[in-house]
Amino acid sequence: MLTRRAFIESGTAAALATRLFAAPEGSTKPNPELENLGAAALREAKKLKASYADIRIIRYRQQFLTVRLNPERGTGKTLEVPVVSDGGSFGFGVRVIVDGAWGFAASPLVTKEEIARMVGEAVAVARANVAIRSKPVELAPVPVYRERWQTPHERDPFAVPLEEKLELIRTAAAEVKKEKGVFSANCNLSFRSEDKYFASSVGSSIQQLNLQTYGGVNATATDFKRGLSKSRRYQPQQVTAGYEYVPLMNLVENAQRIRTEVIEHLNAPPVTPGKKDLVLMPSHLWLTIHESIGHSTELDRALGYEANFAGTSFLTTDKMGTLRVGSDLMNIWGDRTTDRGLATTGFDDDGVKATKFPIIEKGIFKHYQTIRDQAHLIGERESRGCCYADNWSSVPFQRMPNVWLEPGKSGTSIDDLISGVDDGILIDGDGSFSIDQQRYNFQFGGDAFWEIKHGKKQGMVSRVAYQSRTTDFWQSLDLIAGPSYWQQWGAPNDGKGEPEQINSVSHGCSPARFRQVNVIQTD
Repeated sequence: MLTRRAFIESGTAAALATRLFAAPEGSTKPNPELENLGAAALREAKKLKASYADIRIIRYRQQFLTVRLNPERGTGKTLEVPVVSDGGSFGFGVRVIVDGAWGFAASPLVTKEEIARMVGEAVAVARANVAIRSKPVELAPVPVYRERWQTPHERDPFAVPLEEKLELIRTAAAEVKKEKGVFSANCNLSFRSEDKYFASSVGSSIQQLNLQTYGGVNATATDFKRGLSKSRRYQPQQVTAGYEYVPLMNLVENAQRIRTEVIEHLNAPPVTPGKKDLVLMPSHLWLTIHESIGHSTELDRALGYEANFAGTSFLTTDKMGTLRVGSDLMNIWGDRTTDRGLATTGFDDDGVKATKFPIIEKGIFKHYQTIRDQAHLIGERESRGCCYADNWSSVPFQRMPNVWLEPGKSGTSIDDLISGVDDGILIDGDGSFSIDQQRYNFQFGGDAFWEIKHGKKQGMVSRVAYQSRTTDFWQSLDLIAGPSYWQQWGAPNDGKGEPEQINSVSHGCSPARFRQVNVIQTD
């Protein structure tokens, strides 16, 4: 039960957060009130003999809206079920290094007195950790920054009336449900904001606003006589942007297409298994990139730090710079600067400026994703800027940047990919997947599948998945569509670590062709 005291305290905290993160027009420096709070943390850390300290003060807000249409049992009437959730949090976390060991503490009470107390807690944790550390923490150098950065946007999604948002998704869901064979329809919108202030004993003072916007339309068709059910989904590219992106999603227009395709999917024959060429759309290939390349090139995973929770990596440090992962066409980048990527930001949670770096060059594995306390472990002098925590109460650690595949030559079209296939499958949208603990052996499904015969796209097929090993799969890559086809999809809820933390990340690519991959028929 929400008490009067708790209600007043929550309102006071919200007002404080609003004031702290206010962004005067044209301002390029952090709010002075935030800087004063940061300075209090750094003074206390210095007094307690910490060799390094930083503080993150963060306000989060997330809003989710969905409308689901499905028949009421026994009546045939259509039920409309709207759901709206709107929540957030506000607090701070401090990190310190004392005698070569990390310490961390956090609190939802953002005052100078509480910040000083939490610095003391973090120092006590660090001193306790000295007894179990194997080597002193070593941080790569970083320049000093005093900046304000924000996601480019035109319209604050949280300022848009709920009625406007609900009307849009209600209209899109209703468009899907117009087809008699569609059993249920769903449309949703999600918005997330992250106001963040970072200050460190290096001297940096950084204020940032990150905004994320995404949505989608889902349709399910059912044949009760045959006991079959199939789905089809329209997933617009998830982006860092404001509400101005929502009209560009074209939810209602794509709902019409999904309505037709879900019925076709329901009646589509099952795929004939065997070795086939694959033409993979960006809406599908992003997930294969994420699981087989994105996770396998995380340095902490390669070193075994993730083994207990999510496995290790076949890309061990002895393979860096030498192992051929894919064909010469395969050029993969780690990038926290790409336009509208979900992991795009100004600075990471180490105070490192966002950057772009090669992971795989012409098929050869070149670089890991790293943070400041990892770089020296592979003989590098700079962090790749991949430090992130999903909450003010979470410890920052290495997380995936946007990881994307370079497009092919200008002028190469999707028709060029399809025309070179005698027997194959075109796959659109992501689906179920499975990958082993070393990110090597995998199986991927999808959302929709079309047969390709003698260079022509045919009708839909169903029950499709493909199996391969990471290196075999990427070495079978033989053609990529040009830059005009390049798109990026993302994972707003990528999990890692214990306790688990969530990261948002995008993966861009153009449609690509892979030769003679093992296709199976699923249940």
